[in-house]
Amino acid sequence: MRLIPAPILASALLLAASPLAAQEAQPATVPAAEADSRAAVRAAAYEAGEIAIAADEAFGEAAAGMGKMIEKVFADLGKPNAYIVGREGGGALVVGLRYGKGQLHSKVEGERTVYWTGPSIGPDFGGDASRTFTLVYNLDDTQDLFDRFPAVEGRAYLIGGVSANYHQKGNIVLVPLRLGAGWRLGANVGYLKYAPEARVFPF
Repeated sequence: MRLIPAPILASALLLAASPLAAQEAQPATVPAAEADSRAAVRAAAYEAGEIAIAADEAFGEAAAGMGKMIEKVFADLGKPNAYIVGREGGGALVVGLRYGKGQLHSKVEGERTVYWTGPSIGPDFGGDASRTFTLVYNLDDTQDLFDRFPAVEGRAYLIGGVSANYHQKGNIVLVPLRLGAGWRLGANVGYLKYAPEARVFPF
């Protein structure tokens, strides 16, 4: 067996014990404070009963299908950790536009006003005005909401006059439930763009 010279062995042991070597040996981790903050936000989710009460306060008896729609979304995605109550209006003649304003509710970050726009394109005609109730999933920081959320293809529902479709960006999923008045016929593809301030330019 070949012996390792003592000076070389000592140098190797010192290098292995150095802080730099220990740092390189450990995998990168999220800072504890940030990880705790994110865990707290996700843990502060809304139960189905809480969401049902909030929806009743927002829509009253007008939303016959709201409860069934909420049950459907909960079955798909579980408990949301935020929701938005608001109103929107829009219209389309092949190219469509949608503008909305609402109040974001979070158990951790409280309430704040948010705005959204929704350009779209497709065989879509007419106009409508809607009251909206949006379930929000995996929102760790309110600032992460201010982005474009494309519609998830193939995820649209209509129950008792209440419509819902899914929008996703990364891990964040938004499910706007709409109870509207007006006339609009057709289908489209597009996205929702959320912002902290009102916008005239929809893109």
